Amino acid sequence: MVAKAGELKPDLIILDLAMPGMNGLQAAKTVRTTSKVPIILFTMYAGELGMQDALSAGIDAVVSKVAPLAVLLSQAESLLGAANNL
Repeated sequence: MVAKAGELKPDLIILDLAMPGMNGLQAAKTVRTTSKVPIILFTMYAGELGMQDALSAGIDAVVSKVAPLAVLLSQAESLLGAANNL
């Protein structure tokens, strides 16, 4: 995933916390070393994850998978809008 992010240069990355090989926090930290792309952590563990851990990993927003899809879309639109204003 990290190599693809560097290769494709996406406008937004949505990660899960539980991924094979590297969890979402580790992936975000690695992506942050080379990119300022907005990152959303979309996870079932949003309530258990400390926001400080997410922020220090470079994650811009955490969205629970049990939240309505509109919450994820709203966060994505907000981050993409902020990124375009840089």
